[in-house]
Amino acid sequence: MADTKKKTGGESVADLWAGQSIPLLKALHILTQNGGLNADSRRKLKQVQHLAQLIKPAIDEALKEKPDPVLADLGAGKSYLGFILYDLYFAPAGRGRVVNVEARPALVETARRIAADSGFARMDFVEGSIAEAAAGPVDIVTALHACDTATDEAILFALRHEAKWVALVPCCQAEVARALDDVKGPLDQLWRHGLHRREFGAHLTNVLRGLYLEAHGYRVRVTEFTGFEHTQKNELIFAERHQRSNPRAKAAFEKLAADVGAQPGLLTFG
Repeated sequence: MADTKKKTGGESVADLWAGQSIPLLKALHILTQNGGLNADSRRKLKQVQHLAQLIKPAIDEALKEKPDPVLADLGAGKSYLGFILYDLYFAPAGRGRVVNVEARPALVETARRIAADSGFARMDFVEGSIAEAAAGPVDIVTALHACDTATDEAILFALRHEAKWVALVPCCQAEVARALDDVKGPLDQLWRHGLHRREFGAHLTNVLRGLYLEAHGYRVRVTEFTGFEHTQKNELIFAERHQRSNPRAKAAFEKLAADVGAQPGLLTFG
């Protein structure tokens, strides 16, 4: 979807897409009340718009396959992503639901008010942790910058709700890096220094996440999320399920975890 220039409160903004709700963006504090964008808001808007564009094919396919598809945005925070996906895709379609899961009550309360003011009747807000949330059948799972183990909780949520599509932008993958501190062996020079341990731990975590999804029957694609000028957390794991399981990927996951001596604690096989 191409960018378009709009007049907003007397200022020109070239970062909005055709059809985006200016009152919604003001309510989300992405736009100022005068219609302006500061540097931080512009970065935030670019990130969410880019992810919305990457997710659009899955939403289009879900709308073809289901009369009322459901997208769950996990660790939703202020629900920027959920609101923009609803505004751009679900509202024009006249069907489909967006479920936002967030643990902080104040953010959930504010998001519910914005949804009501915007007339977004098919948006739901679940207060609680990703691990404990229940949302009924879900077709698409998203998690934008879900920190540390929250991304693993999002993967398990997707499996629990049998989601066909999963779009994850991981953030602050610290769990495996902490575990590597105690791991000694032929590869430990890869993480001897703290900086390398943090970077290698994040990379290993995401490799294992991809293999875990593949082991459960997803076809996985890993790409850059957006430009580094917008965020340093720049990896998108996008997965589409096409079978129930993949024994070769399961074996590769278990071998890699055993060879290195660390893995995400939540991602295990029974």
